[in-house]
Amino acid sequence: MTKQKISKTYEEINARIKAGEAVVVTAEEMVGIVRKKGAEQAAREVDVVTTGTFAPMCSSGMFFNFGQMVPTIKASRVWVNKVPAYAGLAAVDAYIGATEPCEDDPLNKIYPGEFRYGGGHVIEDLLRGKKVLLEAKAYGTDCYAARKMKKEVGLDDLPTALLCNPRNGYQNYNCAVNLTDRAVYTYMGMLKPHCRNANYCSAGELSPLLNDPLYRTIGIGTRIFLGGGIGYVTWHGTQHKPTAPRTPGGVPRKAAGTLMVQGDLKQMSPDWLRGVSILGYGNSLAVGLGIPIPILNGEMAAFTGVSDKDIYTQIVDYGHDYTNGIVRSYGEVSYAQLKSGSIIVNGKEVQTAPLSSVVKAREIATILKDWISSGRFLLSRPAETLPDGSE
Repeated sequence: MTKQKISKTYEEINARIKAGEAVVVTAEEMVGIVRKKGAEQAAREVDVVTTGTFAPMCSSGMFFNFGQMVPTIKASRVWVNKVPAYAGLAAVDAYIGATEPCEDDPLNKIYPGEFRYGGGHVIEDLLRGKKVLLEAKAYGTDCYAARKMKKEVGLDDLPTALLCNPRNGYQNYNCAVNLTDRAVYTYMGMLKPHCRNANYCSAGELSPLLNDPLYRTIGIGTRIFLGGGIGYVTWHGTQHKPTAPRTPGGVPRKAAGTLMVQGDLKQMSPDWLRGVSILGYGNSLAVGLGIPIPILNGEMAAFTGVSDKDIYTQIVDYGHDYTNGIVRSYGEVSYAQLKSGSIIVNGKEVQTAPLSSVVKAREIATILKDWISSGRFLLSRPAETLPDGSE
């Protein structure tokens, strides 16, 4: 007799979590389970699969309120440790972007620039308990008479500090090479001339959106691990491209979905939010992000059973093609190949290196697994799932 296909609800899974009965595994562990037992049986046995990624995510930053003074001020320009913040919000509200460099940074005038300090470093310093210098200027109004503010503040001194990242958790990304005769410095790192190295940036089988490739469970309101604390998906991220070409299993073969996420910075940790300096390119913030995937049915079990050998990306030339808007691939490679340490490009063996940390991604998935297994973290049904490109 054929067994009836399994079907679970969020409520049933959360009830099992509360009772301490939920079976929670990481995405890496799920690969072996699905391979051995099949998707339907895996769905019967597993309730939640946890994922993780830790990598530079440039589209990140912090909304913050820095408190009023007497006389009151309506800040029009704001700096934190000499890093400009955007002040076009309200009287003492601002947003500091992770990629904003220190105002006196020489940038690439001395090439390649080192970009030693920027918005991502400000966020990390606050999390490390350091005081930062906040400066503000204003044009003065009848209700906000002050024209200047200067004070040292720590994270606890800010009434509000909200990590708000417009584009995180890229669903797949390019493998970058350089086919020109000079070294180039990019957001994918330094690329040697004549295709002497290849850089990539994804946790592969651990990456959140690669475990829910068609966005069946991830959307607005999804509770996540963010920066060491609890955050939420608040929208699809900028550059969300769900119509990317896909494998028969739904996995995109090139960059596709993205997430907008946010959470209370005061709950987070510098272990999972790190300021980054990318030689010759600029500043960024390395972000730790993890998403639990509820195994509602066999389809979700199959999705989360995806392995590195089943995930492909495109080899793209960042020396000439990328900057000139030329869409061209020099081959397709799996993450199993990328993680092996070398790939073949144009008949030549090329060494590979990741910008993302699989070790940290694995740790995030494990932490999230422990949170759920201990009943400290429940799953949230999204109010609306991410756009999937269908009409």
